[in-house]
Amino acid sequence: MEQKLFLYARKSTDVEDKQVLSIEAQLTELRAFAKQEGLHVAEEFIEKQSAKTTGRPIFNKMISRIEHGDANGILAWHPDRLARNSVDGGRIIYLLDCGHLAMLKFPTFWCENTSQGKFMLNIAFGQSKYYVDSLSENTKRGLRQKVRNGDYPSQAPVGYINDSRTKSVVVDKKKSRVIRLAFEKYAKGESRLEDISNFLAKNGIVSRSGKIISKTRASFILSNPFYIGLFKYGGERHEGKYEPIVSKKLFDKAQEILKLRGVPDRKSKNEPQPYCGLISCASCGMMITGEHKVKKQKNGNVHEYIYYHCSKKRKDFDCPEPCIRQEELDRQLSSEIQKVSLPKDWAEELLKMAEKDFNNSAQSLTACVKNCRFLLRATSFQITTFLFVNDNLPYQSLGLNIH
Repeated sequence: MEQKLFLYARKSTDVEDKQVLSIEAQLTELRAFAKQEGLHVAEEFIEKQSAKTTGRPIFNKMISRIEHGDANGILAWHPDRLARNSVDGGRIIYLLDCGHLAMLKFPTFWCENTSQGKFMLNIAFGQSKYYVDSLSENTKRGLRQKVRNGDYPSQAPVGYINDSRTKSVVVDKKKSRVIRLAFEKYAKGESRLEDISNFLAKNGIVSRSGKIISKTRASFILSNPFYIGLFKYGGERHEGKYEPIVSKKLFDKAQEILKLRGVPDRKSKNEPQPYCGLISCASCGMMITGEHKVKKQKNGNVHEYIYYHCSKKRKDFDCPEPCIRQEELDRQLSSEIQKVSLPKDWAEELLKMAEKDFNNSAQSLTACVKNCRFLLRATSFQITTFLFVNDNLPYQSLGLNIH
C-alpha cells in the first residue's frame, strides 16, 4: 500500500507579528525532511490556532479526510504541533489503533506504530498538555504577585501609558492633564456628560475609531478609581504604585455630581412584569411579555399603563393575538381562579396550620417584648444608681421614665 502523508504545520496565534517565522520555518524543515526520507506528501495543512482546546477546523478537516482514506500518515515538526489537549491526542492514537493511520513522522521525535511507539506518543501528548496547564498556572500566579506589588497587569486607561521597558504604568503627561481638567470641569456641576465628551474630543481624546466618545464612556472615565491610584483585579481593589492623576477630594466631588446629574434610574419602568414567564399565548404557544406605556395629555395629566402581548418569537407563525391591558388580564385571571376551590378538608388543615403559625409568632413576640422591658429596667436602674452615688442628680433630669 502506497504511503501518503498529510503535512501539518501550526502556530499558536494568528497575529502576524508573533511567531512570524514559525510556519515558514516548519514548512522548510518538513519539506526537506520529506525529500530526505523519500516521503510522499499528498497535501499541506497550515493552521494558526492554539491546540490547548478542541475545535481546530483545519485539524478536524485533516483527521476527517484521513478517516475517509485520503491519506494514511501525518508529517509534523513535533507531537505538540498536533495536540496539546487530551481529546485530540486521543483521536490520533485511536486512528493508529484502528489502522486509519499507518505512520506518524517527526524530524524531532521517534514514533512507530507499535505498542512502544504509541506509549511514547501518549507521553509526548501528556507532556504537551502539562506544559500548557503549568504555563497557565504560572502566568496567573505571576499576575497575582504583580497585583500584590501594586503593578497593574492589564492595559492602562487613557491618561496613562504601559511602559514596555519597565513593565509598569507611567503617566501620559499630555493626556493626563486633559483628564484632570475634565474632572475639574465636571466637578463644578455646570457640565453634562456630552460636554465632557466634546471637551475630550477637542483635546485629542477620542474612541479607537476616531469618533467622539459616548456618554457611557465619559461616565466610566469619571468614575474610574484608577485615576486616584486604585485599581480592581479579581473582584478586589488594590493600591497601585503609579502616580495618581486626580486628588481624592476632586474624584469624590465628581462622583457626587454623577449621582445627582447622571442618567435617571428607569429600572422600575423596565423591570419584568408579574405575569411574564407564567403565561403563554394560546395561539402560538410563545410566552407573553409586558410593556410599560406612558400617555401625556395636553392638560398636563400623565397616565401610566401596562400592556401584555405575545412575544411573537415563532418565525413560522404570524400570531394574530392583540395586546391586552393589565386590568383586563387581572379580571380574566380572577374569573378563572374563582372556578378553582380547595377540598374542604385541605382548607381546614391549612387554616389550622396558619393559626398555629400565628400563635407561635405572637408568643415569640410577647417574650421578646418582656425581655426588652427587663433589660430596659436593669439599664435604667444602673444609670439612676450611678447618678445618685456620684452627682446626687435625680434620674428625671435625664428624661428617664421607668415603668
